[in-house]
Amino acid sequence: MTLEQDLYPPVKALFERQGYTVKGEVGAADVVAVRGDETPVIVELKLRFSLTLFHQAIARLTVSDLVYLAVPRPTGKTARRALKDNLTLCRRLGLGLITVRADGRAEVQCDPGPYAPRKSKKRAVRLLREFDRLRGDPNAGGATRHAIVTGYRQDALRCAAYLAENGPTKGADVARGAGVGVATNLMANNHYGWFERVARGVYDLTDAGRAGLKHWAYSWDAD
Repeated sequence: MTLEQDLYPPVKALFERQGYTVKGEVGAADVVAVRGDETPVIVELKLRFSLTLFHQAIARLTVSDLVYLAVPRPTGKTARRALKDNLTLCRRLGLGLITVRADGRAEVQCDPGPYAPRKSKKRAVRLLREFDRLRGDPNAGGATRHAIVTGYRQDALRCAAYLAENGPTKGADVARGAGVGVATNLMANNHYGWFERVARGVYDLTDAGRAGLKHWAYSWDAD
């Protein structure tokens, strides 16, 4: 679909199947559907999600509580993720969402109405656990993900610093000396490629680990 007007026939057919009378370009609205004395339905058509689309849809809420966005159904993994995120946003804003498939069929992803998402206690606990695990405040809010210092990275850096100072060491001794209770598992998993097992239960630092210590020197023991 290359034009917004290509979305109109499938959307019109969708509402006509439900007994609505549908007309396009009524006032500022792209589509208006009316059924008897019920609240009119308003649909805003766009070829892709955008902030402008959401602004327009929110403005239509001053006219009717039944406002939908209609976009072509995206394809591909990244596009499907974007659809999921925008679907959540629609629900948060009380908007409906319609997607139009390549074969011309319109599908309702959600209807307008109030939305109260359930809080995730597990995610809240995970967030607070990571907060407590971080030493100091090593990250600037809004930093890009590849530059983020996590509690896990700080633990790995403390293990690396201990090995750099003491040479090959048993995991249990690293755990005590570096103050990282999970040192043995962390070094065995070797997520960053910083450690190598040189004997049973004994670990040493790799060249990548020494480089990591230099690169992240500011962050591993922040206070």
